[in-house]
Amino acid sequence: MSLSQAIFAAGCFWGVQAAFDAVPGVRETLVGYTGGGTAAPTYEQVCTNSTGHAEAVKVVYDDRLISYDRLLDVFFAIHNPTTPNRQGADIGSQYRSAVFYLNNAQKEKALRKIGQLNAAGVYDAPIVTEVLPAAEFYPAETYHQKYLERRGQSRCPLTPKTETPDEEELKQRLSPQQYDILRRRATEAPFSGQYLHTGEDGSFSCAACGNPVFDSSAKFDSGSGWPSFDRAIPGSIALNPDYSHNMTRTEVTCARCGSHLGHLFNDGPSATGMRFCINSAAMNFKKR
Repeated sequence: MSLSQAIFAAGCFWGVQAAFDAVPGVRETLVGYTGGGTAAPTYEQVCTNSTGHAEAVKVVYDDRLISYDRLLDVFFAIHNPTTPNRQGADIGSQYRSAVFYLNNAQKEKALRKIGQLNAAGVYDAPIVTEVLPAAEFYPAETYHQKYLERRGQSRCPLTPKTETPDEEELKQRLSPQQYDILRRRATEAPFSGQYLHTGEDGSFSCAACGNPVFDSSAKFDSGSGWPSFDRAIPGSIALNPDYSHNMTRTEVTCARCGSHLGHLFNDGPSATGMRFCINSAAMNFKKR
């Protein structure tokens, strides 16, 4: 077994730990405090926002089963990296977004990922995640370790809430295939989608709620059998970790209604390095 370590800060460490515990290939996690100047701080001290420490999670993983790059995908999918010193209602530098790198390779990968996500328009504001050398990591108190797991919870809501569409209205308006893809996370057969070869000038919107998600200028032929884009309309989509089918992937959903659109991969040919692999049936196309 080849074990490596990573350290991430993404808001309240309870939910961050639960998210990484669910990742195949992760062997161990530990919540704690790092990045500040106070030695051996307590939770109460960190909560005063005066220690400089962030609530962080140390991740021990088998690098034969999951790469550091994939861990970064999970990290950026479970929180909002565009809000400085804040995650939702939690405000303070202890809740900041940060990657604490343990070597130059981790540093370079984190910086590259930030550049790719900014270029791909995943968020509607620039990423403010700090990329810092790892400092002393102080384990948090025992009652913070596996906090959600011990309470029978698998996650806490770290991402913004979406509008809840009327399911009955969607069932009436959408085709059975569209409903299965958008609301039940199904996938259309490769090379079967109506927009696979669409090359006209226009925009693609979520078929469930009409939210514009991709522009035709970002579309390219990936040869995968599904419409592919190298960037999204800024702020229009959300990312979610997906561990189905014994894989670790990044799901793409509509930021407005939460409907499933497809998946994001890091093998795009353009400067963004991204390939949004999207179901045709999940979208509607409108000519410019």
